[in-house]
Amino acid sequence: MQRIEHQQVKETVYYESLENGLDVYVLPKRGFHKTYATFTTRYGSIDRSFRLPSGEKITVPDGIAHFLEHKMFEQESGEDVFQQFAIQGAAANAFTSFTRTAYLFSCTDHVKENLNTLLNYVQSPYFTDENVEKEKGIISQEIRMYDDAPDWQSYYGLIRAFYQNHPVKIDIAGTVESIQTITKETLYQCYQTFYHPSNMLLFVVGAVEPEQVFEWICENQSKKEFQPQGEIERFFPAEPDAIAKKREVINLPVGVPKCMFGFKESASALGKSGDDALKQELVTNIILEALFGSGAELYRSLYDEGLIDEQFGYDYTLEKGFAFAMIGGDTPNPDRLIERIESAIPTFVEKGLSAEEFTRIKKKKMGGALRLLNSLEWIANQFTHYRFMGTDLFRIIPLLESITLEQVHQRIQEIFEMERMAVSIVTSKTSA
Repeated sequence: MQRIEHQQVKETVYYESLENGLDVYVLPKRGFHKTYATFTTRYGSIDRSFRLPSGEKITVPDGIAHFLEHKMFEQESGEDVFQQFAIQGAAANAFTSFTRTAYLFSCTDHVKENLNTLLNYVQSPYFTDENVEKEKGIISQEIRMYDDAPDWQSYYGLIRAFYQNHPVKIDIAGTVESIQTITKETLYQCYQTFYHPSNMLLFVVGAVEPEQVFEWICENQSKKEFQPQGEIERFFPAEPDAIAKKREVINLPVGVPKCMFGFKESASALGKSGDDALKQELVTNIILEALFGSGAELYRSLYDEGLIDEQFGYDYTLEKGFAFAMIGGDTPNPDRLIERIESAIPTFVEKGLSAEEFTRIKKKKMGGALRLLNSLEWIANQFTHYRFMGTDLFRIIPLLESITLEQVHQRIQEIFEMERMAVSIVTSKTSA
């Protein structure tokens, strides 16, 4: 068991790589009563084409990672996994993103029992023709629900406007049509490829003793056999730097239109890992806060004009093969909002940040990160995300401290390329 100390934030993480390849991290939090655990695989919606352990290259239906997440809760014994967690005083859940699938629980007691339940059901797939067909109806309803969700549609509308070929433009759940082609055989192929322990990470944070937790996990895993498996080979189509389209308009019955806009990163900004990737994320968020944060001059101006409300915000997504900045919210006049944005950005690029603005925002970001370290849920989800990127959640504070104003100004020139700006608008048909 390796002990990793982060003196600056007074946190100590314990780590061990098990014989079967599973990476296990434990973070004890003194003074907390709750324990939170995530069991995550490096497998998300974009992993459509890959090589099986047998060596065969296959392409699977869109939405299958999300479909597989749903099916993992069905056990051959007929046991209700959620009910079992509830009996043991835990709340359980799962989610699928572009790049990972996570299974999780939180509890204040019976940590050993809940860890065993988590490990056992995720490592015991049970797919039949009948339960797969049944799930297609359930997920089809979920897809149709999101088809009518304005926030989700504005978000995905912008991603579709960004990307020409990359599978990130495909809804995580797939389509009603694509999931009809999913079979139990394909589910098992995906499971056997991506749910091997060597492709997964278990993270436990909260009121726990590390030595005890490792003992429980090792005991559980020693009863199971896994054949050695090498690194998974994944295939992605070439993606040009150019956006797919400048503007995407979706007609839905909304009282107030929704407008999202943003910038697709060029290939030169991709491929980073470790601290380099994390630092790019942190620098970009400083820039977005300076231009679009609630303390920014542009934000106040747009708010005073009635073009935005308190829900207006920004987000930056950085993964190995894609990255983009998104900004937006509700607005009564999307065209006027975009007009104002397009006129403000060149001025910002030319002017940059003052030393005072830079210092203020950097301190704000550091304070926000320190506050979030009191949230077990945030720690667990972000820790796994950053480990998969090859860095560490607790590197945020020292990397923030290391950022210079010169680096920020250099990054401003990179991200705000107007030819890579796209817009997504959700509006009612009567006001389109």
